[in-house]
Amino acid sequence: MSRWLWQVRARLGYWLARRLFHWPAALRQPRLWQWMQGQYGRMANLGDSAAQSFYGHILLFRGQGLGAREEGLRLLRLAANGGDGKAAYQLGVQALQGDTRQAPDAVQAVRWWEMALAAGHPLAASRLSQLYRDGAPGLDADLPAAERYAAMADEATRSGR
Repeated sequence: MSRWLWQVRARLGYWLARRLFHWPAALRQPRLWQWMQGQYGRMANLGDSAAQSFYGHILLFRGQGLGAREEGLRLLRLAANGGDGKAAYQLGVQALQGDTRQAPDAVQAVRWWEMALAAGHPLAASRLSQLYRDGAPGLDADLPAAERYAAMADEATRSGR
């Protein structure tokens, strides 16, 4: 099968799977859900950052087991590095929470949230402001930075972003 035909087929399958995602009855059908996940994975493997973000969130929050969580985080990293603000924001949340294998890392959270802010995520500036105001593990409180990010959050709220 030619690469062009493969990409068209992947895009059509992804489009249909995204539409079916909004039907609760479709999500309760194991074979259909498995097919849908295959479409999300195929599109993510083609390098589409929106698909990587979407499937990464699904694996992170609905996946079964540690392998699904790790794959979700990997896809979110790819999407965030591709400019997806939602993925970068979620990676910041995960970095600040930590898990059983990694301690909370506020410096890493700042890195991801600054990337999300640059991509236009509406909550990134307020989370950065709160983080710098309160401090966190590995990050001292910095009131001037907190005020700067609070001003950015206010501006984003006023402009309707």
